[in-house]
Amino acid sequence: MLVSLASGGVAGLCVDVALFPLDTIKTRLQSPHGFVKSGGFKGVYNGVTAAAGGSMPGAGLFFCAYETSKPLYTALLGQNPALAQMAAASSAEIMACLVRVPTEVVKQRMQVGAFDSMLVAAPTIFRTEGLAGLYSGFGVTVMREIPFSAIQFPLYEAAKVAWSRAQGREVSAVQAAACGSAAGAFAAGVTTPLDVIKTRLMLGSDSKGQRYTGAVDVARRVMAEEGAATFFSGVQPRVMWIGIGGFVFFGAYEGAKSSLLSFQR
Repeated sequence: MLVSLASGGVAGLCVDVALFPLDTIKTRLQSPHGFVKSGGFKGVYNGVTAAAGGSMPGAGLFFCAYETSKPLYTALLGQNPALAQMAAASSAEIMACLVRVPTEVVKQRMQVGAFDSMLVAAPTIFRTEGLAGLYSGFGVTVMREIPFSAIQFPLYEAAKVAWSRAQGREVSAVQAAACGSAAGAFAAGVTTPLDVIKTRLMLGSDSKGQRYTGAVDVARRVMAEEGAATFFSGVQPRVMWIGIGGFVFFGAYEGAKSSLLSFQR
């Protein structure tokens, strides 16, 4: 459990900091104010402090929950590894979102220029909107992450098994990273509409300043005012970010886990 916690934390920090500009571009493309008004290509590292602060505990908590619950679900669900992986990943995402969502809210509002500093953003959101403000979009984030992980992790695990069998030995960290990259890119494209809804809820209001009241309200208003294509805003940087990020993330995770396990022995 401690190895998974540490390995996941290292992997999460590597991805979130290295690929942060792609995440900023995606957020600005999804903003109701539009890409240019939200900052364009300027200040693409706005909010990186919030992302860095939440990445290690969020990713560490995810992998800790995933690796510890997977054997339990395997025992419960019998000889169906894909279902066990989906269940373990879904449970892990719910745990990780307890840390991830508040940092996402702060990060995304900084990305669109609403705040210049995390030390200003977090207290202001808490003072004006309460704890609920910091957890804006929690439900839809979980709704996005569960199908994302339910697609990504079975594909990732199946690809590793197939590759291992084909070459007659366990996959290396680089090979595992390639499996994670492909699985993540596919899952990212499929779940982009949920990501758009999540971004709008976390930003709080539309281009006219009218607050969103929930995921259904966002979906209804986006469809009526901006059209169905808006639900795939930012799909290119999202797929690129998670595809590259998946390679870095799973490579760093597998590499860190191997190193830590070797150190323990």
